[in-house]
This record gives sequence, C-alpha cells and structure tokens, in this order.
Amino acid sequence: MTPQYDAVVVGAGFGGMGAAIELKRLGHHNLLILEREDDLGGTWHVNRYPGLAVDIPSSTYSYSFEPNPHWSRLFAPGEELKRYAEHVAHKYDLRRSMRFCVAVTGATWKDDHWEVVAGDETVTARYLVTATGFLSQPKTPDIAGIESFAGKVIHTAAWEPSDLTGKRVAIIGTGATAVQLIPELAKTASDLTVYQRTPIWVSPKPDYPIPLALRKLFARLPFVQRTVRRLGSSILELMMISGVVHYRQLRVANRLAERWCRAHLHRQVRDPELRRKLTPDYSFGCKRPTFSNDYFRTFTQPHVHLETSAIERIDASGVVTADGRTEIDVLVLATGFNLWDTNFPAFEVIGRDGRNLGAWWRQNRFQAYEGVTVPGFPNYLSLNSPYSYSGLSYFTTIECQMTHMRRLFTAMHSRGASVFEITQRANDEFLDRMRTKVAQNSVFSLGQCSTARSYYFNQHGEATLLRPTSTISAHRAAARFPLEHYDFTPRGSTQAVVEGLLDDAQPV
Repeated sequence: MTPQYDAVVVGAGFGGMGAAIELKRLGHHNLLILEREDDLGGTWHVNRYPGLAVDIPSSTYSYSFEPNPHWSRLFAPGEELKRYAEHVAHKYDLRRSMRFCVAVTGATWKDDHWEVVAGDETVTARYLVTATGFLSQPKTPDIAGIESFAGKVIHTAAWEPSDLTGKRVAIIGTGATAVQLIPELAKTASDLTVYQRTPIWVSPKPDYPIPLALRKLFARLPFVQRTVRRLGSSILELMMISGVVHYRQLRVANRLAERWCRAHLHRQVRDPELRRKLTPDYSFGCKRPTFSNDYFRTFTQPHVHLETSAIERIDASGVVTADGRTEIDVLVLATGFNLWDTNFPAFEVIGRDGRNLGAWWRQNRFQAYEGVTVPGFPNYLSLNSPYSYSGLSYFTTIECQMTHMRRLFTAMHSRGASVFEITQRANDEFLDRMRTKVAQNSVFSLGQCSTARSYYFNQHGEATLLRPTSTISAHRAAARFPLEHYDFTPRGSTQAVVEGLLDDAQPV
C-alpha cells in the first residue's frame, strides 16, 4: 500500500522540529507532526513556572544552523525559548504539518510501513520518528495521603498562575527546576518549607544581560556569535562533561567542579549545619548539576525552612515528618519526571514479528544504535533513546541525530531502497562499546553515585541515558558510522538485502 505520509513525527518540541527539518532537506515533505499539547515548543510550552530559564548559556541552546542573535541574557528566560521555537517553526514551514491536542497511543510496523494510532484515527507512514522528549511524563510522588490535601496542589509541569502572597507554601523536590523556582516562591510566600531528599550541586550563574550593541553585532556578523557558541560549548565540555564521562582520566576536573560548588555554597551560607544539609554526598555529575546565584542564599531567610526528614504522610492541611507537622496552604510538586517506567517509549511501539519495544528494552537492557535506531524496528528513529544524550545542551544531541539521519537516508535513497533496519550485530557491538566506556571511564561506575537518586539511572541501576563520549566523538560517529551496519530493502521488496556497496569510510 501507499502510506498517507512520508513520515509521522511524534512531538513538536525542538527534537521533533529538528527531525522534520532534516526530513524536508532529504526530500520528504509529506510530513505529519503530532503533538499532545495545544501548541509547539515541548518543554518550553508546557513549563511556565516562575523563574523558568535555560540552565546553560543561551548561545549553546539553539540550532547551530539557526542562531538566535536576540537572546536578552546569557541564560535566556523561558518565554524567549518559546519564541525561538515559534520562529523556527515559521521559518522552516513546519506548522502546516502539525496537529495539536492529539495523543499517540500506539504504533505498529506492517510489512513496509507504520500504522500510528493518533487520537481516534489511524494514520500510515513510511517512517516513524518519536521525539517525545526525555522530561515529558510528570511524576507525582507516592506519598500517603497526598490526595487528601485540601489546599492547592501544583506540579511544576502544570503550573497555574497563582498569587501566593501571604500563603504558607511547601515544595517537594530540590532538582534543577526547584533551584529556579524556590527563590521565586520565597519572594511572595509568608512561609516556605522545602522538603529535600537529595541535595544538588550548584555553581555560580554568570547570568548577565546581553547588551543591545552586541546583539546587533551577532545579527550583522553571525560568525561572531558562532565563535561565542564554540567558546561556551568548550567551557561546558571541560567543566561539566570531561570530569563525568572521562572521570578516570580527568578526575581532577571532577574534583575542581566539586570545590567550585562547595566554595559557592560557603560564600552564601554561613551556618555550618545548613551547609551540611545542602552539600551532596555523591560525586559531581552523578545527578545533573545546575547554576544559580540565589538558591543557596534563599535558605538563609527567616521564613524559609529546609526539611530533610522523610515525609511520612500528607493530611488535609499539612505535611507530617518524623520531626513534626507543618501547616500549609499550597503544595508544590517539583518531583520531576518518570523516564524509565513510562517514557521509554512514551507509547506502545510494535516492530517486526510483534516485538514490543518497551518489553524488549526491559528484558534485554535499554539500547539503541548510536542513540537513534533499534534492531527489529525498521524505518524507526527514536530520538529520546538510551545512549543518545550528548553534552549538556540538548541541541548537541538533536544535531548529532540529524546528521545520522542525513547519512542513513542518503545511503538508502542511493540504493533505491525504502526500508532500513540496523543489524543486530552492529547494535550489540555499539551497546558493548557504550557499556565498556561507562564501566571503565565514567563517574557513573567509578564515582560515588549510590545516593544521587538520579534520573540518569534506569530501574536496573544502569546509566544508559547519557552517551559516555565527548561531543566531538558523537558528531564524528554520526557522520561516519559504517553503512554496512544497516540492512536496506529495495522498493517493492519485503526481504532485507545485503549491505550496501558504498565505502563506509566516505561520509555521505
């Protein structure tokens, strides 16, 4: 049969838009982009809590081929990221392919195409791309009595504009989102109690307004902004990545990062007991670190309280711990997202011979060749995949995957084929290589991570979210992976053919 679409892309965030841009460049213009929310932007549409901002320099948090010279600050606020997403969609004519408020509940491979259940209809496509994001399934904590609380409950991923002036507020969680939100809550709440299970490494945030003159220079001379981007990326790579993925070789970088964060805490918090509670007991990098100039200082205010005792239960009017009970009016949940139970994959995906992706991942380890493709799932590109996240900026990951798509589809088209599938052998070799790198080099195996409670680790205790290589290595692999790692099927055939004839040493 002739599918209705060249490709169905699930997710209209930056990952889905990047994939759609690459597919259009490759000649696939008949696209359907499905989004469960009511507009595009992914994280930057859903999240609207006070203090929302990108937590790495803005110059690195954008497509390299579509730089934005108009960031107002070094760390741009959330509304600017949303506007940037809208700009990208307009410039690359993506909105006409988008359908909003459509939840995908399943996808099944049928001979040579995908059938995708989208809302109350089923659509067909030659290719399926899932770009549902890593942080897209909010997690509600399993705390006794939470449903009995009579006040307002707000999850940070479903923020409701509220006047909290004079309110007694409690917030559960001290991850990267909470680091941004807590100082804002403290400005209006009459009393703020922060329930911390795991402290977070926080370094100073060099957040400055970008002068208008410099923004004009970026717009007029794009290479200047590209230079700034490269410099920022290099600093982040050295500070935040090298000491994590190359922990064995660069343990000193990891130690320096810890000392930098400890010094920042010491400058802002003089109370030694409070400092002790705010100091992580796990190695830097086991959990995503972040930046803030206000977070630590907030806890020194008299109406802000840090509670580290475990929550026993929540009742109609407060939170109960072993140390006592706190009366509150508003409960804020900064409890993160459920990655490994509901996000890998975000909906049921059935491949060749009835293979269920979620079940297969859980039975055979989470894995994806180069963080993009999975054996047994032809014509399927999984963008939020195991071993795909490279570097601190999500755009590093996106552009590596776009490069992989370009090489893969160009090779497929040159063979007159319409179906691709990664071989089991190539996938196994990649998985073994990644697991070896994690075991031999990274902080996840060699550092102290047991108390981090990090979303990097799946339910099997494996840190399979991050790619344990440098970003340079990730880009090189995307552009040069051996083409014989894939099987290609010619148009009109349902049997895999032998590997292609192109020289795998020559980039396509």
